[in-house]
Amino acid sequence: MTDKTVATARPEAEPILETHGLVKEFRGFVAVDGVDLKIRRGHIHALIGPNGAGKTTCFNLLTKFLQPTRGTIRFKGRDITGEAPQRIARTGMVRSFQISAVFPHMTVLENVKVALQRKLGTTFHFWESGASLRRLDEQAMALLASVGLERYADMVTVEMPYGRKRALEIATTLALEPELMLLDEPTQGMGHEDVELVMQLIKKVSVNRTILMVEHNMKVVSGICDAITVLARGAILAEGDYDAVSSNPLVIEAYMGSEAAQLAGAH
Repeated sequence: MTDKTVATARPEAEPILETHGLVKEFRGFVAVDGVDLKIRRGHIHALIGPNGAGKTTCFNLLTKFLQPTRGTIRFKGRDITGEAPQRIARTGMVRSFQISAVFPHMTVLENVKVALQRKLGTTFHFWESGASLRRLDEQAMALLASVGLERYADMVTVEMPYGRKRALEIATTLALEPELMLLDEPTQGMGHEDVELVMQLIKKVSVNRTILMVEHNMKVVSGICDAITVLARGAILAEGDYDAVSSNPLVIEAYMGSEAAQLAGAH
C-alpha cells in the first residue's frame, strides 16, 4: 500500500521544466541573473516580482524567443537550450496569448479550427469553403465546451467580451495539446468578473497539465498557485507557497508601498 502511494505521487513531484544558471545580458545589463527554476509536473507555478524584475525576459528565454547568454534549460529531462521556438511548441511547451491563433474577424469556432489545423501540421486555406474543415467541428466544439464557450461558437471574435477572448486564447492553446502552458499576464486589464472567470478557467485546464504563469494580480496567485518564484533585479529572491512568500521580509521590501499591501492582503 505504501509502494502504491509513492508510485502515484512521484509523477506529480517530478520537474517538467528546469533551468540551471540562466543568464541573459543585454550590452552589459543583466536582465536575468543566474536563475535556477524547477517547475514540477501538475503544479500551477507563478513567476512574480516588481516591474523590471526580469519576468518577461525569463519567459522569452524559456520559449526560445531569446537565447540565453549562459545557462541551460531542460524540458522533460532533455536539454532544449539551443532549440528553435517552433520546435519547443511541438514538444509540448506552449506559450499562450503570444502565439495562439486568434483572428478577430473570424468566428470563435473558426479560430479553434485554425489552431487544430496547425496541430495537424497543415496550412489553413482562407479561400476554401468551410466544408474542408468540417471534420474538425466536433473536436473544436469539445474544446469550446471545455472553456465554457460553446454558445459563442458562431460569434465573430471581435464582438466578444474581453474575458471571453482570453478563454478563446486558452482554447486555441489547448488545441496544440500542451503538457506545459506558459501564461503571460492572463488577467491583465480585466475587471473583477472577468478575473474570476479566467482564474477558474486556469484552474480547470490545469488538470493533467502544468502551468507556469507571470501574474501581477495577487488574488489570482494566492487563489490558484501551488508554488511561487519571486524575481527581483533578474535574480530569484524567494520561493515557496503563497503564505511563505507573502510573509518574507525581502519580498515585502522588494514590492514596497501599495504592491506590498496587495501582496499581504490577497487572502
